[in-house]
Amino acid sequence: MENEILKIIDQHRNQIGTASREEVHRVGYWHEAFHCWLFSREGDELYIYLQIRSEMKKDYPNLIDITAAGHLLANETVEDGTREIKEEIGIDVSFDELIPAGVYNYSIVNEKFIDNELAYIFLYETNCSLHDFTLQREEVSGIVMVKWNEFYELWSYEKEEVIIQGFEINNEGQRTLINRVVGKKDFVPHEQSYYEHIIQAFQKIMRD
Repeated sequence: MENEILKIIDQHRNQIGTASREEVHRVGYWHEAFHCWLFSREGDELYIYLQIRSEMKKDYPNLIDITAAGHLLANETVEDGTREIKEEIGIDVSFDELIPAGVYNYSIVNEKFIDNELAYIFLYETNCSLHDFTLQREEVSGIVMVKWNEFYELWSYEKEEVIIQGFEINNEGQRTLINRVVGKKDFVPHEQSYYEHIIQAFQKIMRD
């Protein structure tokens, strides 16, 4: 995976070269990524689906994250990003079904890597149940749901913990049910402004 070839882009979003994923994160080149947040409605309640990152992941193992996301390769367009949804969680989605939620300049710097992403963000309303998800075990170990209002309150500093429900795949490949309380420390530490961007995107579709 570290040998994947990615586009390098400039501040005007023009491609200026290519580099391996390892080099991109070591040097801090700007590159493109695809983020998709799945949600569903049950009556008047809206639920957001989240993935639990596999313990095999190099970065942020076992933490809660975007439903499906990944880097766009050098030969890919944004439309090709839907492959991440199929690969990671086994759901077939057409690009035309996605709800655009803007482009976010995403930057994380820590002792392990520099991640400067131009993230193309989308929402997708699904009728799938938890039983319909097929996980790419080396990437994703579980899928959970959280109520929209609780997600909002968590990232708006109105609540310290929320309830997630779903399943994880154990080492024997069996599904085990999840029903537990989590806080911000259990999520991938994306920038607060990133979560605020996601909240605004969901608020827009709820108004519309």
